[in-house]
Amino acid sequence: MSKSRGGVMVSGGKRRRVSDERDSSNTGDIGLIESIALKNFMCHRLLGPFQFGPNVNFIVGNNGSGKSAILTALIVGLGGKATDTNRGTSVKDFVKTGETSAEITVKLRNRGLDAFKRDVYGDSISIERRIFSDGSRTCKLRSETGQLISNKKEELTSILDHFNIQLDNPVSILNQEMSKQFLHSKSESDKYQFFMKATLLDQMKRDFVHIKQTKTLTRQQVERQEEALKDLKLDFLQKKERFETLHSFSDMKELLPSLQRNMAWSLVRDKEQFVQRLKEDVEKEESNPKHQENLKLCQTKLTAAEQKLRSVRSRIESGTQEHEALSEGHLRLKEQLKVVSKEHNEQEIVYFRALNKFKESEREQNFLQEKINKTRTSGSKDGETEYSKQQKRIVSLRKQLEELEETHSQLNEEIKNEHQSLFTGREERDKLRLEERNIQVLLESKVRRRNQVLASRSNKLKRFGDQVPDLMISIDEANAAGRFKKKPIGPLGAFISLKDPLLAAAVEACLRGFMKAFCCDNHRDEALLQEIMRQHYTKGNRPQINVSQFSEKLYNLHGRKALHTDFPSLLDVITVTSPVVFNCLIDMRGVESILIIKVMQQSRPPKNCREAFTADGDQVFPNRYYTSDCNRAKYLGGDLETEISVLDCDLENLQAHLSRFQLQASVNQVKASISELEAAGEEHIEDVCSLEEVAEESRQKMEAERQAMIEEKEELEKHGENAENMESEDSSVRERIDRLCEEVETLK
Repeated sequence: MSKSRGGVMVSGGKRRRVSDERDSSNTGDIGLIESIALKNFMCHRLLGPFQFGPNVNFIVGNNGSGKSAILTALIVGLGGKATDTNRGTSVKDFVKTGETSAEITVKLRNRGLDAFKRDVYGDSISIERRIFSDGSRTCKLRSETGQLISNKKEELTSILDHFNIQLDNPVSILNQEMSKQFLHSKSESDKYQFFMKATLLDQMKRDFVHIKQTKTLTRQQVERQEEALKDLKLDFLQKKERFETLHSFSDMKELLPSLQRNMAWSLVRDKEQFVQRLKEDVEKEESNPKHQENLKLCQTKLTAAEQKLRSVRSRIESGTQEHEALSEGHLRLKEQLKVVSKEHNEQEIVYFRALNKFKESEREQNFLQEKINKTRTSGSKDGETEYSKQQKRIVSLRKQLEELEETHSQLNEEIKNEHQSLFTGREERDKLRLEERNIQVLLESKVRRRNQVLASRSNKLKRFGDQVPDLMISIDEANAAGRFKKKPIGPLGAFISLKDPLLAAAVEACLRGFMKAFCCDNHRDEALLQEIMRQHYTKGNRPQINVSQFSEKLYNLHGRKALHTDFPSLLDVITVTSPVVFNCLIDMRGVESILIIKVMQQSRPPKNCREAFTADGDQVFPNRYYTSDCNRAKYLGGDLETEISVLDCDLENLQAHLSRFQLQASVNQVKASISELEAAGEEHIEDVCSLEEVAEESRQKMEAERQAMIEEKEELEKHGENAENMESEDSSVRERIDRLCEEVETLK
């Protein structure tokens, strides 16, 4: 049975023959849709219930009247997924805005011999589906009388399988989107896929693959279980054999309690006999007079032993106390010995240091004495004459030293002045180099712009960049290959012309980056254009891409455009040849609300005006004013020859300026280098008097060190004696402790 709803064919139910309506009622029409009702579903508060006839049904109506909503509700109500409807990704999207839940009620016919549980449901089955705004949903299955039968998904699945209703089969339910794809599809593979899905061969193929995989896994598991079964059989035989050997265990278990009781009573009997014998022996011994005498003697010995034990215990206690006292004293002596040993070692180190110092002073004294002797030996020949010469020489040397020190201070002052002038020269040089570098960068930029303008004589696209012509060729090739859904449009500046060339700077200052931008219809085309741009541009230097659905219809700007009696809007001074570019400029830049002015004479802007630009490109806001950094149009200038001549003039000026800077830098270059000035050193003069003074100081130093060494040695010997005394005292304490320990052991 099939039904048409809004041009969409819906089929469901078993295949059957229909001779006439009477024959149909006899055989039963199971699975036919009798009615459907919607509440708060999609944009409809209440829709239905719709009663359907037994044959073909047509649903007609205006757009938005609910034809597609009925088909969508049928799929969702019978348990289909939201993606099967092609109207949403989640069932919560079908709940009417502002409502918490939606309800769908579908009634299916259940008559005839092949009815589903007719004794339970009756002649019809009502399926009530409730969808909540949080994405949850419930399902209730009611009988013909309205009684709740089940709310389980498995019961609904059984009903759909019994009625052969296939929600995901396009032959059973064909929605608008699927029909469009099928009608517009030119690929044989798509039609084959549609056939496979319609005949359930695709589902059978997936089921077959799943069954095949399950079969392989099951076979592997059976083989593993068969291996385990062999071990289990062997274990079973062992257990069975052991069970047979323990067959008489139950009889022995019954006999065990009686044997345990007999054994317990036999032990009691033996103990009683042993106790009786002991009693008889005790009575015999008590009646013997010898034992009485021995008992008295033992009691006397016991009393003496107890007295001796008490005296020994008192001695042990006193010895223990003395041992503890000696132990504490021994520990104190040990600590003192450690401290004394440490001080002795430190004193020994100090002594050896003083000894080494004394020996070093002694060596210096000997060296000085030898030097004095040599000097005296060499000077004894000339006598007083040589000594007076040396004195005169010392005086002259001291005068030379004073002159050299004065020269040294003058040279230091000159060096300081040279350093200061050098530092100032370096600062000027760095400043000149920086200015020269800036001029060089500006010169290179002007050269590139001149080459670009010259190239734009033959190709206007080169105004927007040297890569643009090659980029446009790549875009045309990709479009010819069918890679773009719609060919991108750009650069936008190529579709803009000026009504007044004098306003070129203002228009370019307003549009800025949009002059080189491109437009794409969808994000897939944008990704492809990005890939093509990567072949022609470096990263960070690619034109902007705006994504917006292309439309050949211009936007209606009624009530949105900025109007002024004296100043035109940006749209009034330009001509845009492409509707897509026109709409893009409105969407991305809001050009309908921008005015072109000469001087802002009013304090308040006109209606719909949010900013303005002057003819020089300065940007004006109600409370702010930004001066343009560009005083000449790059893309919309009409006279190329004038622009080239202006660029040539700028280049000549920059070249002359750069030459002047280079000449000035070479003239002002600091060529002076810092010469190392070494002050004349003071000549070391050795004479007999100075040597004798040094020798005397050395003797005094050596004498003091000898005295310190003697004192340190005495201190060291004193520490050594203390350490020896403490060690002897410690050994005597240890001997006394050992003796006490031996006495205590003998007493014990």
